[in-house]
Amino acid sequence: MFVGRDYELGILNQFKKRNTAGLIVCRGRRRIGKSTLIQEYGKKFKNFYEFYGLPPRENISNNNQLQHFGELMGACFKIPALRFDNWTDALVTLSELTSNKGRVLILLDEISWIGSGDKDFAGKLKGVWDTKFKKNKKLILVLCGSVTSWIDKNILNDKGFMGRVSLTLTLEELPLSHANQFWKKYKHISCYEKFKMLSITGGVPRYLEEIIASETAEENIKRMCFSFEGLLYSEFDKIFNDIFNKRSDTFRKIVKILVNGSVEPKDIALKLGKKPTGNLSELLSILVESGFVSRDFVWNLTGNQSRKSKYRLKDNYLRFYLKYIEPEKDKIQKGLFRNVFLENLKSWDTIMGLQIQNLVLNNLPSVLNELNIAPESVISASPYFQKKTLRSESTQIDLLIDTRYAVYICEIKYRKKIDYNVINEMEKKIDRLKNPKKKSVRTVLIYLGELTEGVRKSSAFTHYLPLERFLQ
Repeated sequence: MFVGRDYELGILNQFKKRNTAGLIVCRGRRRIGKSTLIQEYGKKFKNFYEFYGLPPRENISNNNQLQHFGELMGACFKIPALRFDNWTDALVTLSELTSNKGRVLILLDEISWIGSGDKDFAGKLKGVWDTKFKKNKKLILVLCGSVTSWIDKNILNDKGFMGRVSLTLTLEELPLSHANQFWKKYKHISCYEKFKMLSITGGVPRYLEEIIASETAEENIKRMCFSFEGLLYSEFDKIFNDIFNKRSDTFRKIVKILVNGSVEPKDIALKLGKKPTGNLSELLSILVESGFVSRDFVWNLTGNQSRKSKYRLKDNYLRFYLKYIEPEKDKIQKGLFRNVFLENLKSWDTIMGLQIQNLVLNNLPSVLNELNIAPESVISASPYFQKKTLRSESTQIDLLIDTRYAVYICEIKYRKKIDYNVINEMEKKIDRLKNPKKKSVRTVLIYLGELTEGVRKSSAFTHYLPLERFLQ
């Protein structure tokens, strides 16, 4: 089921109007829909050829990838499987087979897997692009992959490819309004139930495809997460092994540190026993580029970005897996978790609060739209934290939007009943916030749950945003 991606398809359709060969890079988290997007785009081409690499396994070699590539080429062009000794020959042959086909779209999917066994693969691809592929003005070549660190190092940041990539698409999760389409045949499913599901899947299309809309959120989650056969039961290991390969254990340790909330770089280093610079910085950057982690910088209300930052686990599935699936794997294998009542799980409300916060932060354009904030007036929009000093108390704000004329303090709440405590919390945050330019302060409650009468009638918040609005 293909849903959304209107913006990306619009960019690709514009790209097709060019009268010259084009090289596109499409990257993003595994299961985010990169291949599906290009396949949807490929429907507009009479000639669309798709090649994909073999996933990592023990003892896989460059020859295995070459043999597989030759077999795919034979299938694409309805000829016997071809055999190649090197990637130059393979890519030159592909360019020759497509040179007289008119408008052509070629997808090299999981490009890092294709070239993993040849250290010079990227250089050979660049050479064949310069001498063969780009001479066909009607050709578009798409390099697609989940291992963003490989793409960054070998393609986007490589001097050999400088000026050759015409378009880079980085796919993020689907907006909530698009994710809602997976329930479009069942219009009476409650907002609460949808968000219960989205708190585990996020806006990842492949996970959303697994939803059986006629089933309850509980039934879906139990089937997908707490049964040995469920997709999300084993998905974590596949992600980390396929993308991070030999370093998967190190990356696993980092994301585990982030399960219970955002953490400063120095504290991550302390827990890992590493220095906060050098190798650790590189590892954290890879997690950010891979779409699993976000680095949230604190912006001073003077309009400047400070050096202070925290890393946040922005991927809802990873947190849910590490918190609730991995610790119970033995019980799940024995079938002891099939009838678990989710809301009895340890720290359920706290973890769901973090998951809901992710969904909001991953949908900032919708927040701005609901608040009627012009994007060009925004100076910064991110979580905010302030440490205790001699002059100020510590405070933490779920989302602070600083604009030219006003500061929006957003509290994101998930509770069955949201009572007067939320007002007290907001008042403390306003009192403690350092606002050197004395801008207007507007308070926003973004919530999932039922407001008590006192909160509903209170003027403590200038804006009330029920999460169901984000599904429209």
